Amino acid sequence: MGDNNNNNKKQVFDMSIDVLPQGSTGSKCLDDDGRPKRTGTVWTASAHIITAVIGSGVLSLAWATAQLGWIAGPSVMFLFSSVTYYTSTLLAACYRDPVSGKRNYTYMEVVRSNLGGFKVKICGWVQYLNLFGVAVGYTVASSISMMAIKRSNCFHASGGKDPCHMNSNPYMIAFGIVEIILSQIPNFDQLWWLSIVAAVMSFTYSTIGLGLGIAKVAETGKIKGSLTGLTVGTVSQTQKIWWSFQALGDMAFAYSFSLILIEIQDTLKAPPSESKTMKKASLVSVGVTTIFYMLCGCMGYAAFGDMSPGNLLTGFGFYNPFWLLDIANAAIVIHLVGAYQVFCQPLFAFIEKTAGEKFPHSEFISKDIKIPIPGFSPYNLNMFRLVWRTIFVIITTLISMLVPFFNDIVGLLGALGFWPLTVYFPVEMYIAQKKIPKWSTRWLCLQILNVSCLIITIAAAAGSIAGIVLDLKSYKPFSTNY
Repeated sequence: MGDNNNNNKKQVFDMSIDVLPQGSTGSKCLDDDGRPKRTGTVWTASAHIITAVIGSGVLSLAWATAQLGWIAGPSVMFLFSSVTYYTSTLLAACYRDPVSGKRNYTYMEVVRSNLGGFKVKICGWVQYLNLFGVAVGYTVASSISMMAIKRSNCFHASGGKDPCHMNSNPYMIAFGIVEIILSQIPNFDQLWWLSIVAAVMSFTYSTIGLGLGIAKVAETGKIKGSLTGLTVGTVSQTQKIWWSFQALGDMAFAYSFSLILIEIQDTLKAPPSESKTMKKASLVSVGVTTIFYMLCGCMGYAAFGDMSPGNLLTGFGFYNPFWLLDIANAAIVIHLVGAYQVFCQPLFAFIEKTAGEKFPHSEFISKDIKIPIPGFSPYNLNMFRLVWRTIFVIITTLISMLVPFFNDIVGLLGALGFWPLTVYFPVEMYIAQKKIPKWSTRWLCLQILNVSCLIITIAAAAGSIAGIVLDLKSYKPFSTNY
């Protein structure tokens, strides 16, 4: 990947100018690098980001706010949104090579172009393991929402007398089957319609969760919660600390999209320059998600106080109107179907590109079989893509059935991906590109941001691991009931 990049080139110029490398004015069907012309805009990029960001993480924000309280909860949420936006602008500016202006198609290529060395491998391992983990987390989350629909109808039919226990495995398998079909969408650029549907769904269930929270506060007539969060006495001092750490992880995960930012940026048409468009898309999407997160997290906490459930719509904080909960949970499932693809496409592309480089003459890997579709352009079926992506979905589904502790997994994923991909690499690449001298005021400020986020990451990871250890004590593989 990007073997032509010279890691020793450190000359810098501003990449936000609306000038493209030579050859950009060539074919109407091809881009400056000979690839098919990109068609992405601010709005398609924003849809991709919102699909990736407003995930099931929004539903754990009431619980996270309950651990931290009315002061720290919203403050930490706002802090994470500011850090994510700032570092995403740093990362977007690194999309083209600082010397040649050549496009970098993936996060790894950006790191190779700007930093090089062993850091490229570290970036690859962290990014792709995180994407794999997100796929597992989303499979678990979707099964919980599917079961919530079934359980709310069961509760309604029995008048609340039947506990309505059920096994999660069939729902995870159903989600896996749908993902096997959708994973045959060849690349990110052809995923725009699924992202728009998913983004609409995320607004649907977030709005329902917000509306139910407002209705609950209006019904009781009082705002629950305290300034410092969960009170010691309700839980032990140790538990309060671990849960507060885990809440930090949940909030970090709720904003993570840096791991797919470059891949989204690579769908944008130019001119204007991709970095300008990406900065606008980041501002739009982070701004919209922050407003939604503040409203959902705070209204959920106001409605339930210390008793805020780990998942607002499936933790049965709300029972009625059951049909509205069913709509919200169905919207979550549809959204997660799209979000799974948005997160997995970079991983799919990486494996397929690596396989193509290793076995350039293999027809199994490179040959496309054209399948005519009446009324549409023919579909290019690739056998390697069919086999490898199917195996990937099966593996993520099996792991989901083995490890179904949703809240702790969300916290751990957020912690592991947040610091290296959202903070460390963007900051280090910015310093390298702008040649910021060591111990200058700017350098010190960036390093303080770096170290602060590392400390938060370690604390959040520790909290999540403690939660997983607790879950494992009462765990039986493949037999998780709710």
